Amino acid sequence: MNKRILIIEDEEKIARVIQLELNHEGYQTESAFTGKTGLERAEAEEWDLILLDVMLPELNGIEVLRRFRKKNGHTPVILLTARDAIPDKVNGLDHGANDYVTKPFEIEELLARIRACFRMNVRGSQSEGKADDLKVHDLQLNLGTRDILRQGKRIELTSREFDLLVYLLQNKNQVLSRDQILTHVWGYDFVGDTNVVDVYIRYLRKKIDYPFDLQLIHTYRGVGYSLKEPV
Repeated sequence: MNKRILIIEDEEKIARVIQLELNHEGYQTESAFTGKTGLERAEAEEWDLILLDVMLPELNGIEVLRRFRKKNGHTPVILLTARDAIPDKVNGLDHGANDYVTKPFEIEELLARIRACFRMNVRGSQSEGKADDLKVHDLQLNLGTRDILRQGKRIELTSREFDLLVYLLQNKNQVLSRDQILTHVWGYDFVGDTNVVDVYIRYLRKKIDYPFDLQLIHTYRGVGYSLKEPV
């Protein structure tokens, strides 16, 4: 069955162009033009991916995302935003977006981001089939429930931080280069700077390392990062 994509975009001409391009690529698509209608459609049906504009009438895209993530933590969401400020992008990622595309964008870039999200979902499903629990020292992650605990304390992560932690745990005690991390967490179609890896490692450390006495994430200058069992 072709994958189903919901487009939540208030500019109907833009939504129509995206819909035509996605249909041409073999996806099944539907559109909603307000935040309220989009949230209702997102929650009422099963979607393989949601394209969500940030600037929407009735409910803005971040609020739609926040409410949607309370009920659904697995459906990939890509934000479409005309805002180019880093805080706006970070805000969306922190509320559970898997990726973002800044307007105006080339359709090829959007298609690449969509394919990358689908690959991440496939890898996540394969990982869940092999083992639900990943562990290093006193840090535990359950792939099925997405629960993360360290020393019994629950840790909340964004979708991207979660994917990054999963990849580090799956390759614990190995030194991973920035390019390896970028390819496996963001997808080889990612268009951007490898510095995004450093940014997200810093986000992750603030949540799983800094509040505790023992740090698990190690930096190898000029090489990359490793999540290691203490010696």
